Amino acid sequence: MKTARKTTYPPAPKSPSAGELDARILDFIARGVERRSTDAEFNQLALALFRHQFALNQPYCRYCESLGRNPRNVAHWAQIPAVPTTAFKDAELTTLPAKQRTAVFHSSGTTEHRPSRHFHSRKTLALYEAALWRTFEARVTGGKWRTTENCQLVILTPTPAEAPHSSLVHMMETVRRRLSAPTSVFVGAAALEDGRALASAVQSKIKTQKSKTLLLGTAFAFVHLLDAIAAAPRRGRGLQLPRGSRVMETGGYKGRTREVPREELHALISTKLGVPRSALVSEYGMCELSSQFYAASQAAMFHGPPWTRVRLINPETGREAREGKRGLIRVFDLANRASVIAIQTDDIGICRGDGFELLCRAPQAEARGCSLMVPS
Repeated sequence: MKTARKTTYPPAPKSPSAGELDARILDFIARGVERRSTDAEFNQLALALFRHQFALNQPYCRYCESLGRNPRNVAHWAQIPAVPTTAFKDAELTTLPAKQRTAVFHSSGTTEHRPSRHFHSRKTLALYEAALWRTFEARVTGGKWRTTENCQLVILTPTPAEAPHSSLVHMMETVRRRLSAPTSVFVGAAALEDGRALASAVQSKIKTQKSKTLLLGTAFAFVHLLDAIAAAPRRGRGLQLPRGSRVMETGGYKGRTREVPREELHALISTKLGVPRSALVSEYGMCELSSQFYAASQAAMFHGPPWTRVRLINPETGREAREGKRGLIRVFDLANRASVIAIQTDDIGICRGDGFELLCRAPQAEARGCSLMVPS
């Protein structure tokens, strides 16, 4: 009787150190957003990061082993096991010892659910900020805004003190610092509770400064603002932003009382705030990721920086969805050094070339998203 032959794999290369990985990832980011990386370049660094996380992230290691995956038999980044975003609620998915965790981001969510937790050290937070700024500068400001220019940010979110664990608010504060815009303002939680107060805060800032403005906020905050503009006779024509201003909206509507389709929302923003559609962009991100994706207003496609990859997964087969077919969005993010490189979201999209069209949340997915920071 023949005995089954046991599969053997070559020994895995040594896991790189955190410092080595940080330096390599920062170098990758420093090359810029417009430079597309080859699959070989991305794969080499992704596999090194996977070895590091397999060695130090114990919950992730156990998860990979349950799937029969390890650094010895994973040869391509697409084979790296992806962790569902919901796992960040129940496990400490981090390579960082407790004493190195200087910051933690929580997902936005309803009070009935525990938030996800994404831990950072001082060094990985610097990596996160480098990644977000490179992409924001390229996709939102077009690289044309400079810190010496007369500009301001009006940010439709709580303040950093009010939301210390919000990755979105931290992102906004990072952008404010990078642009050295001292006259900028977070409208704060109180204004977000009342559309009229929100409109007054924005109008006051525009009138007093009269400098070109970056207006940044969640989709639902913009709905609050636009509703208040429409309800006030004197503001019926809108709050016209200064010439050269730009707008970025982010977040969905899950769990909200009113939804506005993206095309309709952007048309209203353009009309009521006096900005051309070419100066309006959408952002896609989440607390479990360290990188963001952007879509131009008049295009449906989201694109990420070269240190990310996206696959659309057929939830029934677990295989990659064909071009033009729906699937669950799976993100591979090299900037996620201290947690997990591969994240499986509950968002449904369509793969189109090197980007994706964002459609909706998967059925039965719990309410979450940055728009939940705005009261109903």
